[in-house]
Amino acid sequence: MLIMLIVLAPCSVLGESVNDEAEVQERLDAVESLDKPLYSPFIERYMLDELKQLRMDMAAQRNELIQQIVDRELSSVDRGVTYATNTVTYFFYLIAGASTILVLLGWTSLRDIKERVQSMADKKVSKLVHEYEERLAIVEQQLNKEAQLIEKIGEDIGRTQDVQSLWLRAGQAGSLANKIAIYDQILKLRPEDCEALTYKADAVLDMGEPQWAVNLCQQALKIDPENGHAFYQLACAYTALDQYEEAVNCLSEALARTEDYRDKFADDPALQALKGFEPFIALLPSEDNTH
Repeated sequence: MLIMLIVLAPCSVLGESVNDEAEVQERLDAVESLDKPLYSPFIERYMLDELKQLRMDMAAQRNELIQQIVDRELSSVDRGVTYATNTVTYFFYLIAGASTILVLLGWTSLRDIKERVQSMADKKVSKLVHEYEERLAIVEQQLNKEAQLIEKIGEDIGRTQDVQSLWLRAGQAGSLANKIAIYDQILKLRPEDCEALTYKADAVLDMGEPQWAVNLCQQALKIDPENGHAFYQLACAYTALDQYEEAVNCLSEALARTEDYRDKFADDPALQALKGFEPFIALLPSEDNTH
């Protein structure tokens, strides 16, 4: 029986591993067969709300930390003042004892010694008070900076929500004019939004304004020179202007950023005019080159 168990154990383990591999392969096939995204605008809204709550929690934690720092600074001030007071008191007792001895010896009067001790004590206390006033001023400046930072974060969160809402409206807009108007609103909130510029370029290109699309794509590339989508839209605009060499150069730049655009070349209506252009044929996938 022991020998049979030893022989059958590896077989069972091998069978389980085969079943696991088959299950994994089935899940991979199911993922590759998806034709729609697994997310929705509601999920994006939920993620934005979670991000907002996280930032608010971070701001509250930062305020609590600043409050603890202030409390520690105040505690340090109290200890410093107490230490200074005790030091002055002991110093005064020491001077008083020494002055008594001096008076007994007849070197000077008690009034002179008292005035000197008081003057020295005032200078010492004034110096300590000045130092701690400077420290409190620094803490106050830090608190003001943190308050301004928290206010700015709140404004950024509100702006992000507005932009997300405008992107959802742009996806549901029926006419190109409405899309362009929505993209202009996004650019008003975020003047350096490359995505809004490139999508606006796509919309104006569909309206038959290729030169306008070229200008928009060039603005996007000034902001982000590595934006592959801007190069792709610029290639489509140059194709509409019959500037085929410039179009192919822009397509090459887009491919240098990501290879995902190569599969779109053959089917994109905006690039149909390049099908007989040899440099463009060289950029097509190998299967399209054979045709």
